[in-house]
Amino acid sequence: MKIRCNREHLADRLAQAARAASTRANLQSASHVRLTVVNAETAVELAATDLEMTLRVPLDADVEHPGSVLLPAKITPELIRALTGETVELSAGEDGRVLVTAGSSSYTLYGLPVDEFPQLPEIDHEHLFETDCATFAEVVSRVKRAASRDESRPVLTGALVRFEQDRLVMAATDSYRLAVAEAPLTKAPPEALEAIIPVKAMEEVVRLAGSSTSPLSVAIGEGLVTFGIDGLWLSVRRIEGQFPNFTALRPEGIEHSITVAKDELLEVVKRVGIVVRQNTPVRAELSTGTLSLSARTADVAEGAESIPVAYDGTETIEIGFNHEFLRDGIESVPGDEVRLGLISSLRPALLESVDGTFWYVIMPIRI
Repeated sequence: MKIRCNREHLADRLAQAARAASTRANLQSASHVRLTVVNAETAVELAATDLEMTLRVPLDADVEHPGSVLLPAKITPELIRALTGETVELSAGEDGRVLVTAGSSSYTLYGLPVDEFPQLPEIDHEHLFETDCATFAEVVSRVKRAASRDESRPVLTGALVRFEQDRLVMAATDSYRLAVAEAPLTKAPPEALEAIIPVKAMEEVVRLAGSSTSPLSVAIGEGLVTFGIDGLWLSVRRIEGQFPNFTALRPEGIEHSITVAKDELLEVVKRVGIVVRQNTPVRAELSTGTLSLSARTADVAEGAESIPVAYDGTETIEIGFNHEFLRDGIESVPGDEVRLGLISSLRPALLESVDGTFWYVIMPIRI
């Protein structure tokens, strides 16, 4: 195998592919990026996998000899980027070695035999449908922070993604908060489809797409979900299990509701949060005409701020929140205003957008 290509292009493409490579010591072959010539003249593919997520990235190159090599994912992108000159040449040696030359620089990478690389899933071209990439990215951004980071509960590390005839719906929860977002679709599958998809994989899809205006290709199969855009393909294993019935978790009987300017509320929450340490709650007090937020950390600091609101209730409500969860919820609300609904100090609170396309349930903390 021997190819030549633009050095910066190769460095960028390698960095993209390497994000899917395994970092586990017991998966040595999966800690590499496979470079394969798929066309005798110009088409080259970079591929990496951690056995859960697989990424295929196209590379423009001049091919002198076809073949495949494995490149160490950790150092190869950094090395290629650090070289000088416009063009770099890669050629396969013996025992998995790869010679890298650029100008007067010459390096040998100690890769592995290509046949040790894991077998990759095939791209499910048969069931592909197209959808709007910007809409997908927007909805992912609304719910991703509510997903759990606890790998012992894999269902909650993903988001339930539902493609309907005219809208996209996503929900994510870590059992302490729940985020649900929806958006209209101009392109959708012929029938409704849903899957629990790792949030990490969807964030990677959004990162790969960047500001692309191309449609996003999606295929939801029995055990695999595939995304494609601009020649890049990401496949990820579906998370098996039962996602919570999120519609049943929306609080009912909201007795106290206010609508406030999102930016004003967010800035107050951020300032009050400066004095929060560890599990210190942010205390919210809703009384006639005023929403007060305060926090106190013993031997550190305390602070309080008030926002005038249109609330004429006679009952004062006090409730405690996790500062990070409250801030995340407010930041995720689309639009200029956020609606806050309270029932009591011991019942979940509801944050939602005025247009109803996003809602966020947050559990209270005893104060």
